[in-house]
Amino acid sequence: MPPAKLSFSDVLTESFGFFFANIRLFFHLVTIPWIMSIVIRVVGGLADVESAIALLVEKAIDAVPTVMFVVAWQRVVLLGPNRVDRLPGLGWSPRESAYLGHLLKVAGMTFLLMAVFMITVYPMDSGAFRAGQPLDPETARRYTLAGPLAFGFIVSLVLALRVSFGLAATAVDVPFSPRLSWAYSRDNAWPIIGALFLAYFGGTLVTAVAALMVNAIMAGVLRANEAAAIVTWAVAILIAYGAVAVTATVQAVIFRRLLSWREGAGLPAHVES
Repeated sequence: MPPAKLSFSDVLTESFGFFFANIRLFFHLVTIPWIMSIVIRVVGGLADVESAIALLVEKAIDAVPTVMFVVAWQRVVLLGPNRVDRLPGLGWSPRESAYLGHLLKVAGMTFLLMAVFMITVYPMDSGAFRAGQPLDPETARRYTLAGPLAFGFIVSLVLALRVSFGLAATAVDVPFSPRLSWAYSRDNAWPIIGALFLAYFGGTLVTAVAALMVNAIMAGVLRANEAAAIVTWAVAILIAYGAVAVTATVQAVIFRRLLSWREGAGLPAHVES
């Protein structure tokens, strides 16, 4: 049976509906990974190392609790709540290792380009662009490289979004790869990219706005300057996990709809693109 045609609106409606219908289960599964991510952020803050490399290392370490949560959540979406082997964060299994390996194949180049871009432009000096002020040659060279790097990052991000739905297959122990994701999505590329783009960047925007609001309330209204950073981190990280859950749900819904997948059934034949 050939892959189905996807509807952008149907995928998003089912995904958001599933997330909000299972919000209590989300809080149950996210608790330990959320705490782990807060600890990673607090340790990073206490280290007080202001560099792009330190931030990237922190993000890389934070991938561990995120993978634990996403694997469990996608299994809930595709197999039901009774098929989660253990609470996320209580252990690491070969399934998580396979998922992390698949994630590196999907987004490794995107992360690398982002890392090079951040290292190239960090720290950003807004004063360097003032009218009438000569630009330092080294700064000019760095910012000249930023354009091609940003373009490469955007292209790699779009490609990563297209093939990322295959991560849901790894979560349910179905052998899969970015090459298979590309082949199966040949006639549905833009609905997949659009749905995942909206889920991912919409969640990023909501997280940023929430963090600003919480920080303003804590520091400006309650005058709790000492606790403002930790409370802001805690709320922002929790909302970020919610955004991750929605994105992971979209990936799982796309995988199930596109391949008409059900447990125990083989994958449909595909045409290489």
